Amino acid sequence: MGRRPIQTQPVLLDVPRFEQPDDVTCGPTCLAKVYQYYGFARPLDAIIAETPRNPDGGTLAVNLGISALAHGFRPIVYPFGMRVFDPTWHALGRAHLLEKLQRRADVVDNRRLERAVRAFVAYLERGGRVRLVPPSADLLVRILRLGDPILTGLSATYLYGSPRELDNRYDDIGGHSAGHFVVVCGYRPRTRRFVVADPFRNVPLSRTGRYTVEAGRLITAILLGDQTYDAVLLTLGKRSARS
Repeated sequence: MGRRPIQTQPVLLDVPRFEQPDDVTCGPTCLAKVYQYYGFARPLDAIIAETPRNPDGGTLAVNLGISALAHGFRPIVYPFGMRVFDPTWHALGRAHLLEKLQRRADVVDNRRLERAVRAFVAYLERGGRVRLVPPSADLLVRILRLGDPILTGLSATYLYGSPRELDNRYDDIGGHSAGHFVVVCGYRPRTRRFVVADPFRNVPLSRTGRYTVEAGRLITAILLGDQTYDAVLLTLGKRSARS
């Protein structure tokens, strides 16, 4: 799980919270609220329309990164799952990493996985950045201290402690882990808890959509996001002045 987080003063970024309009638009909604944090005005319906979708209607963090690139941001994706990236690729340069991803896209036998790999190819080809580093609470704190909110794709099933789901209803026997996007926007060092802004309309952990999560639970939920082809952090960085 990594080292104990660095000692620091509490961090709280002023990320607005608003609800996703339906069950599959948590990703674009999180992207919209981070855009707003950086002072970039973009209607939510436009963000939803321009974000590539999966066949089930959801999206991947890398697709949010592709959308951010189109608006002049300089996103960084921190992937932790092993479906797309191999642990031995951490020192590869962009050209070599692209070659590996293109070759992997050609050999995987799962269409959903292939789409995820090819999305990363497109992201890198457009200038997106990837950092293959170990996940830790320390990493999240360092990013927040830079003033950057963190979009993350994770397992809502684990985060909420709720039953697995099947066809948008709870089914602890036949169901599957549900993926979700939230924005990590703060850290409280005394309790080692992160502040989360959640776009879901019926968040079990909070009536306001804003709550705190113990560091170990949050990181585990992020890692379990690999079951739905995410398990990543996404930061947008500052928008180019020329955009």
